[in-house]
Amino acid sequence: MENVYRMNLPVADSTNLFVREMLEEQRSGQVVSPGVLPGFTLVVADYQTAGRGQQGSFWESERGKNLTFSLLCHPDFVKPSHQFLLSQCMAISVREALLRYVESVEVKWPNDIYVNDKKISGTLIECDLQGGRITNCIIGVGVNVNQEQFKSDAPNPVSLSQLIGVQMNREEVLSAIISRFGYYYELLRDGKADEVRQMYMNSLYRREGRHRYADVRGEFMAEIADVEPTGHLLLRFDDGRVGRYEFKEVRFVSDAQVI
Repeated sequence: MENVYRMNLPVADSTNLFVREMLEEQRSGQVVSPGVLPGFTLVVADYQTAGRGQQGSFWESERGKNLTFSLLCHPDFVKPSHQFLLSQCMAISVREALLRYVESVEVKWPNDIYVNDKKISGTLIECDLQGGRITNCIIGVGVNVNQEQFKSDAPNPVSLSQLIGVQMNREEVLSAIISRFGYYYELLRDGKADEVRQMYMNSLYRREGRHRYADVRGEFMAEIADVEPTGHLLLRFDDGRVGRYEFKEVRFVSDAQVI
């Protein structure tokens, strides 16, 4: 991917927050590094002290072991109502990068990456809107690469090295992710959003068959009917009805659990 301005940080509270602070400095008229605005800005931290996931939970990452980075882009060609496309682009990019090393890599809606029912990556996206356009999009990504032990209460983490038994080159994994994202980003720019959506649907965790879910009314069996351009998950119940869910309105329940 061309025109990428990169910053490497030994430590950051959060790469997303670091990028956000850069944008605030720009708005206030302070000098920013050349290249921050025209194309892409990639901020990579060796260690994060306050990384977080989609639900605000702490993202555990041992110093120097994993990938924690944020990519800033300016997709003014994407409709604000369809900003979920950017999440889809990154999700399938991480998936394809990891498929170089392991099999059974899937995207768990909305954008977690799973390998055999274990979480290996998460993404947090923040978009700024102005004048009916997306001016800035900060995509924060964490990928478990070389961590051997996880101490938090996260229920199902896994790393690439745990799966394949060897330590990996983090830079190699990062390069593959950014390269694939550049490809899908250009598809969006060229008006080929349907190709991105189809790739995302083909990559979904639990894409086929009936599985266990839970909402405010309790647990139930359903199958994925679709994911709308807005990011809403459509689940088809046993009686044929279709439920429409925003993020956090429904959760995946292990099929091994008994209702």
